[in-house]
Amino acid sequence: MNVDPFIEAEKTAGHNVKRTCELLKVSRTAYYARRNGTPGPRAVRDAELTEQITAVHQQSRGTYGAPRVHAVLQREGASCGRRRVARLMRQAGLTGRHRHRTTIPDPHASTRPDLALRNFQPDFSALDSRWCGDNTYIATSEGWLYLATVIDIASRRVVGWATADHLRTELVADALRTACRTRRPAGPVIFHSDRGCQYTSRELAVLADEFGIRLSVGRTGQCWDNALAESFFSTMKNELGDTTPWPSRATARTAIFEWIESWYNLHRLHSSLGYRSPAEYETTLAA
Repeated sequence: MNVDPFIEAEKTAGHNVKRTCELLKVSRTAYYARRNGTPGPRAVRDAELTEQITAVHQQSRGTYGAPRVHAVLQREGASCGRRRVARLMRQAGLTGRHRHRTTIPDPHASTRPDLALRNFQPDFSALDSRWCGDNTYIATSEGWLYLATVIDIASRRVVGWATADHLRTELVADALRTACRTRRPAGPVIFHSDRGCQYTSRELAVLADEFGIRLSVGRTGQCWDNALAESFFSTMKNELGDTTPWPSRATARTAIFEWIESWYNLHRLHSSLGYRSPAEYETTLAA
């Protein structure tokens, strides 16, 4: 049987209205408006906004916090402030997922320069001129599934990725090869990574030369030198729910494919892109 929180608050109003409303997640304004039988305009608007907020939160797969929910509402024409959205989300019990890594350096690898210099600002005019990449692992009941990505720094779009049951150089080579064949850059491209042995290997250097790619690496032990790639993995694992192992490598790969290609690249809003998705950022500015 459903319990009306306003009736419950009414029953215990003689004790402590404020505390009762907190426990029942009912605002005092809404309580008094309901008790008097005349909800005010703000209470009515809050109820309408809460319905919209809940729908946006569900569409984001429960990942959006107040800033992104607010951005979506603005795009849809809703007039409200971010603080109001945050308040209504708290009252509705809605929260976003917040950000809560495999690098083995090769001491014998040749020295390569850092051509990125921590410049990871989006720039539409620089599409397919600066890429960054990294690799990570995902737990499955069959063992680790390893993922390597290539991200266009200018638009945050994942332009190439690959998975395997190993962490050999061919994994990152497959991701880079996919990026080159998918994007077909017209000019030279810088590909920035950390100093993992896969990225400083001769095999990857040969592939890079084949496609006209200039390899760049950050400093040892400096995560900020490849912050964009690190941040991407943090977001992906957080939003996919990286708490229990996937049943199999196949199911994990399917989930990764769907998250990257159907959600992240096409629809996930980025604050650094003016709350646009990578695809929208590229197509809108091109038009």
